[in-house]
Amino acid sequence: MSEMNPEQIRARVAELGDWFHNMDLKGVRTAPDHFLYDYPANKFARFEHAIPADLTGKSVLDIGCNAGFYSLEMKRRGADRVLGVDSDDRYLEQARFAAEVEQADIEFRKLSVYDLAALKERFDLVIFMGVLYHLRHPLLALDLIHEHVADDLLLFQSMQRGSDEVFAVAADYDFDDQAHFDAPGYPKLHFIEHRYAHDPTNWWAPNAACSAAMLRSAGFEIIDQPESEVFLCRRGPPPGFGAAYPARPSTNGHGRNGGKA
Repeated sequence: MSEMNPEQIRARVAELGDWFHNMDLKGVRTAPDHFLYDYPANKFARFEHAIPADLTGKSVLDIGCNAGFYSLEMKRRGADRVLGVDSDDRYLEQARFAAEVEQADIEFRKLSVYDLAALKERFDLVIFMGVLYHLRHPLLALDLIHEHVADDLLLFQSMQRGSDEVFAVAADYDFDDQAHFDAPGYPKLHFIEHRYAHDPTNWWAPNAACSAAMLRSAGFEIIDQPESEVFLCRRGPPPGFGAAYPARPSTNGHGRNGGKA
């Protein structure tokens, strides 16, 4: 396809509806009135140094790719294969259009994070930015990423609320020991029953300690935290109880090894 001029790009951007990614497509801004201003470029600028500058020969999976900002950035760093997945048709249309304008060879596919096993492929870098708090089952999503698609690095970000403190959690507590649950820095995943920021898809808001704890629980080693909500991780051994948390027989079906939904 021949290169589009700014008027054609502007018309197509308008046709594709509201954009959450404020992207610069050949001088045309997709969301010039974004409430977070130049988002996500302004956020990416705070942690882009943590990602390898040269991704030549690497594969990248962008989960919840939205309009494809991070997919495009990884392609600019030389990634050999970039796949963006999202469950929203409009976002995928926007992403495909943005890639077309930038003449970037990126594949976009409609897929839920819960269906990652269908890819039957592992990636050198998995991007999981701004998705966890929109999920009904966030820890399951992290487990599925670890089990099916992550081969090395995971770039993770979640909206966080509550304390920035990180409480030193013991390996175990007696049943009657409850005070630690009220410590500001104890890992907490705040449940949003109704809406937050007028968005019915906001289900959870972890505090800082909880984001880190969930990543470790899913089998990821945190190697960098370049920004308060952003974690760069390396895939570790499959999650499990390990020596500090030996498996125990279930009691009346409610023990550690009881039934799972």
